[in-house]
Amino acid sequence: MDQTVKDALFRQLVRLGDDCLVLGHRLSEWCGHAPMLEEDLAMPNMALDLIGQARALYTLAGEIEGKGRTEDDFAYLREEREFTNCLLVERPNGDFAHTMLRQLYFAAFMQPYWHAAQGSAHEGLAAIAAKAVKEMAYHVRHAGEWVIRLGDGTEESARRMRDAVEELHRFTPELFETDEVTRILAEAGVAPDPASLRPEWDRVVDEVFREARLERPQRFFPRSGGRAGLHGEDLGHLLTELQYVARAHPGARW
Repeated sequence: MDQTVKDALFRQLVRLGDDCLVLGHRLSEWCGHAPMLEEDLAMPNMALDLIGQARALYTLAGEIEGKGRTEDDFAYLREEREFTNCLLVERPNGDFAHTMLRQLYFAAFMQPYWHAAQGSAHEGLAAIAAKAVKEMAYHVRHAGEWVIRLGDGTEESARRMRDAVEELHRFTPELFETDEVTRILAEAGVAPDPASLRPEWDRVVDEVFREARLERPQRFFPRSGGRAGLHGEDLGHLLTELQYVARAHPGARW
């Protein structure tokens, strides 16, 4: 693997790791606050899936970079502008409808991503994908069932789910953006082109929306910039909480 591909892979691993870490932290915020006991168990477990993926991605990124950085360095010792997660995952939890729709949107993208990445020319990424694709399949199913239950439920739950669609749909186009990093990796057979995953994402989301009696917004203004480190204030607040102990007690170990 030449240096150009290695550099691109490093950047993509960090992007994916940031996506997983930030969304995992968001889901963990529901622990003890979910609307029923079953969800109080399910949501932290989904958070652990994502944080586990983040750990594996950061560890591999550190090995490729070769500068001795660990998963903790990536998670706890970078500033807000150094994070390159998509904007969708940093959106506040809002109500349960917002959280479940955000999870469906993200998981419906990552499941085909990991499915394609199982055939990666890089063994390390292929190994991560082989485990992650199974976890994302569960996330799609779980979130999809809730979107349907709420969208096709009471007048109140349907209204909240429609509000969630209006709020969050504008953040989905960023998932499929391509740039030099993704182009290099796709041409080298290392990682899929995000744009190529759009048909499968559309299929899954449309299927869920039909059962949930939801419609995509006809007009919306796409939001992006997360991959370039341009975030809203929500990420700053999240990182303040996530990184507090590591920064307050540098080098501390359990």
